[in-house]
Amino acid sequence: MDEENRIAVLGDYDSIYGFASLGLSTFPVDNIEDASKTLRTLATSGYGIIYITEELAAQVPKVIDKYKESMTPAIIQIPGVKGNTGDGIKAVRRSVEQAVGSDILFGE
Repeated sequence: MDEENRIAVLGDYDSIYGFASLGLSTFPVDNIEDASKTLRTLATSGYGIIYITEELAAQVPKVIDKYKESMTPAIIQIPGVKGNTGDGIKAVRRSVEQAVGSDILFGE
């Protein structure tokens, strides 16, 4: 697999372990310090997409913001086992609005 096509999943173990069966690289973390360090490492190690649980993303917004303007990696929030906070879909909505100039997904 090309380096820029590698996909990582970052979050608590229970939320991400199933992604390994899909061939994705999983990185379980259980505290903010490890999350920040691992996210920075993944972002500079050639991962094109990094999925991160919404709960974990809420704890490391400054690290995520650092990579928002970059083409890669795309950092995408996903729900964890504790449920969906809605932050992931809000982030997608903001990205689409920024790219297109209006909300073409939800039309609100």
